[in-house]
Amino acid sequence: MSSNQEPEILFVVGTDTGIGKTVLSLLLMQFFFAKGLKPFYLKPVQTGCRDPYDTDSDARFVYKHVEALRSRDPAESVIYCFREPKAPYFAARNEECTIDPRVIRKVVEEKRLDHSPLVLEAAGGILVPMTSTQHGIDLAAETGARPVLAARSALGTINHTLLTLEVLRARNLEPLGIVFIDPFDPCTPRDLVEENMEAVRDFGGIRVAGVIPRIPDFSNPPGECFEILRRMFTRERFSP
Repeated sequence: MSSNQEPEILFVVGTDTGIGKTVLSLLLMQFFFAKGLKPFYLKPVQTGCRDPYDTDSDARFVYKHVEALRSRDPAESVIYCFREPKAPYFAARNEECTIDPRVIRKVVEEKRLDHSPLVLEAAGGILVPMTSTQHGIDLAAETGARPVLAARSALGTINHTLLTLEVLRARNLEPLGIVFIDPFDPCTPRDLVEENMEAVRDFGGIRVAGVIPRIPDFSNPPGECFEILRRMFTRERFSP
């Protein structure tokens, strides 16, 4: 793969729940469509929703704010949907359902025939249980997806980010990049953000591609968001 070529499958994972994975997934979809590619967004397991049309549905959010998807059905992007906002294994168990990783892999392979890249959004962090024997990280490993890590910019991110990196690398999954998400108003103090980025660079051996700021209009994000993604797909990310 050349320095400017995107992997066929991206696995957007967070260092915690509610960290900004869906926002990052949305930006990736907008970025790829703007480049003339045919991306596909997939949320294999959605929890905390009645269905893919619920106001809390991640797929609904992405489809609403990506112009090329507004006429499409967000249910195309959701395989399993559970009402309770819990780890997928427990949300599924409470509805007497079992998540079948083979079903997810089959959908991924089918979508790869007509779309590239695929943007897979994880449910929570990499060690969130999906079944009684598998975690979120197993989906990335089994599909050959390249992780993209969404992390908060604020206090506490150093520990969470470095731990996530360590677990990913233990499974030979090197992240394509790390993006800090800063949706706070007021925003995280700049000196704290820079120290957090320094720590990830020095102790994790990978640069943070940048900081996604608070976005007033998700249908028209500021250009700096896409500049961050552009940097993530170049060799700049490999030079701590």
